[in-house]
Amino acid sequence: MVNKKQRLASVDALRGFDMFWIIGGEALFLPLFALTGWSIFQFGHGQMQHTQWHGFSFYDLIFPLFIFLSGVTLGLANKSLRGLPISDRAPVYRKAVKRLVLLIALGVLYNHGWGTGIPADPGEIRYASVLARIGIAWFVAAMIVWHCGIRTQYVIAASILIGYWILQVSVGSLTPAGSVNAWVDQHMLPGITYQHRPYDPEGVLSTIPAILNALGGVFAGRWLASHSGDHKAILRGLFIAAAACLLAGYLWHWVYPVNKELWTSSFVLVTVGSCLLLLGLFYLVVDMWHWQAFTYFFSVIGCNAILVYLGTSLVNWVYTSKSFFGGIAAALPEAGGALVIACGVILFQWLVLRFLYKRNIFISP
Repeated sequence: MVNKKQRLASVDALRGFDMFWIIGGEALFLPLFALTGWSIFQFGHGQMQHTQWHGFSFYDLIFPLFIFLSGVTLGLANKSLRGLPISDRAPVYRKAVKRLVLLIALGVLYNHGWGTGIPADPGEIRYASVLARIGIAWFVAAMIVWHCGIRTQYVIAASILIGYWILQVSVGSLTPAGSVNAWVDQHMLPGITYQHRPYDPEGVLSTIPAILNALGGVFAGRWLASHSGDHKAILRGLFIAAAACLLAGYLWHWVYPVNKELWTSSFVLVTVGSCLLLLGLFYLVVDMWHWQAFTYFFSVIGCNAILVYLGTSLVNWVYTSKSFFGGIAAALPEAGGALVIACGVILFQWLVLRFLYKRNIFISP
């Protein structure tokens, strides 16, 4: 679907910053460290790796941030369907269901990309996916926002946060095979799990707390909308909420570990807090300081984020980069050549996205 509606610059720029690491930004740190020996690049490379089980790294934030930003757009719109006749609500429902189904379908396509194809046997298909979780989290959050009052929305969020914690620590253990998530995925998730694990990192049960990441975005978006133009109030609210979530999440971590694979409630608090912090920083840089070059580079990526994500599975950008810059890369030391190819991967994707951006073509489900 082509969408030409007005975009919020700071949200699009933050979404682009999020997707920048997906399109190849994570590959820059290792060659930069090899060339310079600077420990900051070694640290950055470490942050570009998912934690194996308990713990948190910057790369663990990429997925929750995207869900959070989908909620921000809901909060900015601040739409309610309560009291409207079904004739007015039906088109909104149809659009929401279409978005959900399309994201689930695109997620299956992404799972079986890179020339493998979707298996003919339905039992060998991986149905759970990043895009499906984004779609489900957004859809449920939208239903809550459209049909519940603000106080009820907070009560639902708190109930999911606490209820999921109680369920996880009361049933099974926080281990890959012993978790309640593994049991639910083995009995209720059709098809196969990621890498045939006992659980799927985008499985059935762990999708429920992901709704909170979307609701966190809703609350942030509503704060932005209700304090439009009052920069100090917006920043104060975002940073105070960020500090509260981060503090609560890391304190909780001592008894209930932050874990992306299980999407624990403590992980929700840490990621929502981190998202609020980043949103505040981007609001400061983009909407207050108006750093145009910074805004433009990331907004080009952020306005077609779903296309960016799908492209990483369906197009071999490394091959394209090597086709243009392989000779230059071969003439350089290994680290220098790797850096050239990595920059080429980012460049070609950005140029395609800029082509769409210049024509106000924003492709979204």
